[in-house]
Amino acid sequence: MPTQNKPIELYYAATPNGRKITIILEELGLPYNITPINIGRGDQFKPEFLEISPNNKIPAIVDPEGPEGEPISIFESGAILKYLAEKFGQFYGTTARERVKIDEWLFWQVGGFGPMLGQNNHFSRYAPEKIPYAIKRYQDEAHRLYRVLDTQLQKMNAAGKDYVAGDYSIADMAIFDWSRGSDNHGIAPGEFQAFEAWRTRMTERPAVARALAITLDPSQNISVQTDKDAFKIMFNQR
Repeated sequence: MPTQNKPIELYYAATPNGRKITIILEELGLPYNITPINIGRGDQFKPEFLEISPNNKIPAIVDPEGPEGEPISIFESGAILKYLAEKFGQFYGTTARERVKIDEWLFWQVGGFGPMLGQNNHFSRYAPEKIPYAIKRYQDEAHRLYRVLDTQLQKMNAAGKDYVAGDYSIADMAIFDWSRGSDNHGIAPGEFQAFEAWRTRMTERPAVARALAITLDPSQNISVQTDKDAFKIMFNQR
């Protein structure tokens, strides 16, 4: 298994996608530095960041000890999770069959769970015009996705497993922080008990607790609900 001598550079904001990466870095015990990207002030559009993340989104990393010992930059949270798990041989199963199952739930999160919850948040909390159809559309879809997750966890529990794809993996890391806002997503407490038990298990993992405890300078904390400039930067880009 490789070692990491030079710290990985993490371009980060305190969002669910950002916390996915601090969780895996803490789980792996890797050295890393955080470069804050103030998405409410437009840091994501600066040329030096676009060289690393051309989709102008966080997170992104630069690994100075990439393939063949050369630096590599990686954007997209799912790609970063896979890269680190494969490089260090942890949290990505031990067989091809296990990796397929992990990929299913990783891609379920990046392609559905995250984007749909994001739209739910936007129309329910941030949109200046409250559109009942849009709010209902995304709350209903969020509810469906939480039921899918809860059903999968019930299936795993019945098989004696505690995590989404069996053993703890990058799929759990991807899903976890998005799920912490379930009360904002229209999910009633106690409605999905297997899910809530899983979320508690995740929260109690020491590495996850360390990742959640990371704080940035208060100047990085900008409310798009009260800051018109931040709202325009985050939501009105063409």
